[in-house]
Amino acid sequence: MEYPAKFAPAAEGGFVIEFPDFGWGVTQGDNEEEARDMARDLLVTIIQDHIKRGEELPRPGKSRGKNYRLIRLSALHTIKVELYQAFRASGLRKAELARRLAIPKTVIDRLFDLNNRTRLDQIEAAFDALGKQVDVYVRGAA
Repeated sequence: MEYPAKFAPAAEGGFVIEFPDFGWGVTQGDNEEEARDMARDLLVTIIQDHIKRGEELPRPGKSRGKNYRLIRLSALHTIKVELYQAFRASGLRKAELARRLAIPKTVIDRLFDLNNRTRLDQIEAAFDALGKQVDVYVRGAA
C-alpha cells in the first residue's frame, strides 16, 4: 500500500512533505532520504489516527508530477490496514469479531494498531473470521 506525498522544496533546503489524500499533516526532511523516512512516519501516524477514529481511509491517489513520491507502508502495516478495511466493509461490530475469534474485545483494537506487532496467525484468523483469505507473494524489487 502506498500513497503519493508532495515533496515541496523548502526555502532553507530539504523538503516539506504532505499527503494530499488526507488533507492534514505536514513534516519535513533535510534531504531525500530523511524526507522519505519522515513521510513514512507521518503516513503511519495519519492512518493510525483514522483507524482510532473509526474513519474510512481514502484510496491512494495518483502522483501528480515531479514533486510527488510514492510512500509505501511496511508489509505488516499494509496487512493491518487491509484487515481494518475488511472489518469496516463487513459491517460487524468489534464485539462480534472478538466472539468469532474467541478473544476479549479489548484485543481487537490491537489487531488494527499499526504500532503493535501482531502475529501473522492472529491476523490470518481475523481475516478468516471476516470471510477473507490472506495470500502472500514476493516480487523483485524495482
